[in-house]
Amino acid sequence: MNIYFICTGNTCRSPMAEAILRSKAIEGVKVRSAGVSAIDGLPIATNAKTLIEEADMPYTDVSNAVNAEDLAWADLVLTMTMSHKGLLLHSFPEAAEKTFTLKEYAAPGEFGDVHDPYGGSLATYRTTFDELDRLIEQLKLKLMEDGE
Repeated sequence: MNIYFICTGNTCRSPMAEAILRSKAIEGVKVRSAGVSAIDGLPIATNAKTLIEEADMPYTDVSNAVNAEDLAWADLVLTMTMSHKGLLLHSFPEAAEKTFTLKEYAAPGEFGDVHDPYGGSLATYRTTFDELDRLIEQLKLKLMEDGE
């Protein structure tokens, strides 16, 4: 199962989500991340990097723009917001059947977007990191259920 996390600039939420899922070391699950408005090669946010390193998780330290090759690679595309999902599907309608927001896929019945910590304090990033950790734990349980 190849999972592709999508946010805006691929410097905050999706790199943290990628690191958290990768740290779960689920057999057969590979993960990448990108942004709908990202520029390839920019460093991820300092606060995101700090939290990922604090948790001793493997991570990708530069941003990537969404591209057709990675979308084709992905079995599941998980966006941080409904807006990201809309933007992605406008450009790549062929990905519609495998694209969901993280909340609608991992936590059905939970509404809203994953909070954007961009420009915020370390505490703001930690709140988003903790939200992602909880959602990705739910994602892990769902993947393990579906794999049985």
